[in-house]
Amino acid sequence: MKANLPPTHCGNTMFRWGEKTYVMGVVNLSPDSFSGDGLGGDVGAAMAQARRMVAEGADIIDVGGESTRPGTEPRSIEDIDEELRLVVPVIERMASEISVPISIDTYKATVACRALEAGAAMINDIWGLKKDPSLARLAADRGVPIILMANERDAPPKAGILARVTADLQTGIKIALEAGMPPENIIIDPGIGFGKSLEQNLELINRLSELKALGKPIMLGTSRKSMIGLVLKLPPEQRLEGNLAATAIGIANGADMVRVHDVRPTVLVCRMSDAIIRRGSVDD
Repeated sequence: MKANLPPTHCGNTMFRWGEKTYVMGVVNLSPDSFSGDGLGGDVGAAMAQARRMVAEGADIIDVGGESTRPGTEPRSIEDIDEELRLVVPVIERMASEISVPISIDTYKATVACRALEAGAAMINDIWGLKKDPSLARLAADRGVPIILMANERDAPPKAGILARVTADLQTGIKIALEAGMPPENIIIDPGIGFGKSLEQNLELINRLSELKALGKPIMLGTSRKSMIGLVLKLPPEQRLEGNLAATAIGIANGADMVRVHDVRPTVLVCRMSDAIIRRGSVDD
């Protein structure tokens, strides 16, 4: 299964979509992270985690300084001081010490700008340009890729989740292209867990291949999400097996990148899934 998508250049890496599933390791700096792994302002701990993830096979590290815990109100676009305090020192260290590109997980252009100056090479916008469309111009001017996520927390849909997510992503893609973003620098994310019910999340993963019609690489983020907890009745730290199952099915349905907290087991699942789905080669 090879996608006819142009490659995306990110920092010192070329993402060649269709050749393999890329793994994004998560470094959460917000102390109230939903997954229980928030590191606060501990730069040393963040660096140790990033180094371990790279050694385990992560292709990119995603750094975030604001919690996306369900029920948490997003901060205003102007409320950036705490986020900058958390992310900028970590990104500066990572950019000089790790070998893979760094993504900044933010929906605020001011934070993204400082993160790019510190060494980040990708923007991961969980609001898909809904909160701050100027992120698109920033990404275009800096020549960095952007991930646009479908976020329904403002108005959770009761039905037609695939149509809603598709329309949401189309809107973000249109804003990005009009701002001058090269088409190959746009990645999409269906936004598992963001304003969707359990059944809607399961449907999105099951029908992920239908988002290929948008002509963009797909990132899937299910790691430790409440969807897994609801199915398996387990807390975030015990949801690894559930996420590995979702990852394998996501790859079979077209995921090009997966965003995870547990890198090593995910890399192995991706490698095996790719060998089957993408007809990659493995040693006997």
